[in-house]
Amino acid sequence: MKSKHQESIEFYIKVFKLALPIALQSLITIGVNMLDTMMVGSLGDNSLSATSLANSFISVFQIFCMGLGMGASVLVSRYWGIKKVAKDEKEAGDATRALKQTVCLVIRLNLILATLFALATYFIPGLIMRTYTDKTAIIDLGVTYFKFSVLTYYFVGLSLVVTIVLRSVGQVMFPLIVSFGAFFVNLAMNYTFIFGKFGAPRLEVAGAALGTLIARIFEFTMILGYLFFIDKKIAFRIKDMIMKTGSLFWEYVRISIPVLISDGILALGTNAVAMVIGHLGETFTAANAITSVTQQLSNVVISGVSQAGAIVTGITLGEGDKEKTMKQGYRFFGLGLFLGTLSALFIFIFSDMIIGFYDNVSPETAQIAKQLMNAICLIVVFQGTNSIMTKGVLRGGGDTTVLMVADNIMLWVLAIPLGILAGFYFKFPPFWIYICLKSDQIVKTVWAFLRLRSKKWIKKISTESAKK
Repeated sequence: MKSKHQESIEFYIKVFKLALPIALQSLITIGVNMLDTMMVGSLGDNSLSATSLANSFISVFQIFCMGLGMGASVLVSRYWGIKKVAKDEKEAGDATRALKQTVCLVIRLNLILATLFALATYFIPGLIMRTYTDKTAIIDLGVTYFKFSVLTYYFVGLSLVVTIVLRSVGQVMFPLIVSFGAFFVNLAMNYTFIFGKFGAPRLEVAGAALGTLIARIFEFTMILGYLFFIDKKIAFRIKDMIMKTGSLFWEYVRISIPVLISDGILALGTNAVAMVIGHLGETFTAANAITSVTQQLSNVVISGVSQAGAIVTGITLGEGDKEKTMKQGYRFFGLGLFLGTLSALFIFIFSDMIIGFYDNVSPETAQIAKQLMNAICLIVVFQGTNSIMTKGVLRGGGDTTVLMVADNIMLWVLAIPLGILAGFYFKFPPFWIYICLKSDQIVKTVWAFLRLRSKKWIKKISTESAKK
């Protein structure tokens, strides 16, 4: 019989074996974004604002992809847990078929989603940019950036969802290695095409988009190649792309589609926040571009633990241990408070140094960025905790429909209206505008704890629908 101390140690070891490679991969991705921002920032405030706002739209696509991938992850981790403790070959075979059907469905849906975003970026780039800003110079630069980003959706989308699927069965190291390689590809290509080095044309903003595209192609080739030809846990091969998935479709819809809708509407909400910020002026927009990268940087471990939370919860429930799942849930909540506080300290200590890197931005931009950094110090404590709970534990339990409703009510009914009032009606300082725009994070933390205690978040998922 293991002691509580031994159980705790084993729990944290398991979590961080999953979380740290995911966090490092996120750190590399954010490092690429930060280098992009710094390189483009050297071209001036307009170029920085244009790429930031254009990437806000591309980020909507990435959040939709995360919704597809994390929805599939709920099923994949649960089926993987069932397969690990299967009592006979028939039960193991049903779990394996369910795994493959889930992967097939998420890839097909991602291709459809990428096509929709690619068409929008190709045909109406100006209209998209005008939803963020009315500054002609910024719109024109954003349109240029979009022209080189049309194909990026296919490569980044498929790489993202397949990476999440691989993580769901414990395959975390290979995606990390690939991201490390993509970092250097992106760095080299950005330097070459933004500034016109090694005989290449000086493309400036367009060069940033082209460098990102080349890095995404590299990432896509490696990740999809691993899934189709090397991975043995899921054993998904190219021929499986034509397999019948109708028997699993409604189970996928029941669990995964609420995640997609939730993350999709949240993406639109995040986009609405970007629109509010974009209309507060060039300096506010540029300041937010600086702080958003910093906030992502401070959240890398939290993001890793969130995804680990979903995986660990799904596997444990797949193995049939509900009591152990509840204990893990409370530990994840405490871990969220601890990591959120560490993130706040990180931002507080390094905010001045990070703002100082952007020596070409105006003094007013730097001043607003400092106010936003102070606001983030407060918000990140709550954001870290509820992220681990809502995007991790509760989602891993299959509580996706309730999460969809709760997430979006708090964003659209509370945070966005408060942010609009604070920014345009009351003319609050940037600190309080940001607090209002992120007020849903505070409320969700309290709600997540109450939901955890209720035990209603643990939903039944079976492989019955995956049988022939």
